[in-house]
Amino acid sequence: MELIWRGFVKAIRLIASGDSDVLQITWLSLQVSGGATLLSLLVGIPAGMALALTRFRGRGLCVALVNTGMGLPPVVVGLVVSIFLWRSGPLGLLQLLYTPTAMVIAQFILAAPIVMGLTIAAMQQLNPKLRLQLLALGASRWQMLWLLMREARLPLLAAVMAGFGGVISEVGASMMVGGNIRGQTRVLTTATVLETSKGNFDLAIALSVILLVLTFTVNYLLTWIQQRGRAT
Repeated sequence: MELIWRGFVKAIRLIASGDSDVLQITWLSLQVSGGATLLSLLVGIPAGMALALTRFRGRGLCVALVNTGMGLPPVVVGLVVSIFLWRSGPLGLLQLLYTPTAMVIAQFILAAPIVMGLTIAAMQQLNPKLRLQLLALGASRWQMLWLLMREARLPLLAAVMAGFGGVISEVGASMMVGGNIRGQTRVLTTATVLETSKGNFDLAIALSVILLVLTFTVNYLLTWIQQRGRAT
């Protein structure tokens, strides 16, 4: 209990003093996970809507693959991305391994199925007659899709929170494709693992506290937007 308290106190000191290493690690965590979440929204929401609103042969298989992807093991994603980005791999010429870009790619692969699966669920919860009503009132296809998104905006915000939460706390893939290089690819999760392995438990707890505060702050803002949308 005393160790946890020391870690909590150290976290407050690191934040209050504006420790450069901690600020850099925290900022990189936000950049990587925020970028991966944004990409997953740009891909996952349109793809999820397409799977939810269209019917074609093999659709059930596609949805099953998306649902399976929602539970992808991070270490497996890290391994596959590492193989592709390795010097002798198909994308080795890009020299992206052990860079923040590689971490964004890995986290995007983890977040995209989560966003896509929750988008499918959100669209399927809408009344099927709503689309027909919108089209009957003269809405174009793009207007219909936009209005459906607005109607399902609350569960879609939940998809954003789930996607971000799934990657900000991820460590396996980030460690494998980023290398945990100080000042370049070290984020809060990988730094916590490193300090724990070195026996610096108070610093590891402090980094964990900062990660929890960061995650809570982002999700609190998204929840506030979600609940405000519910009230309007």
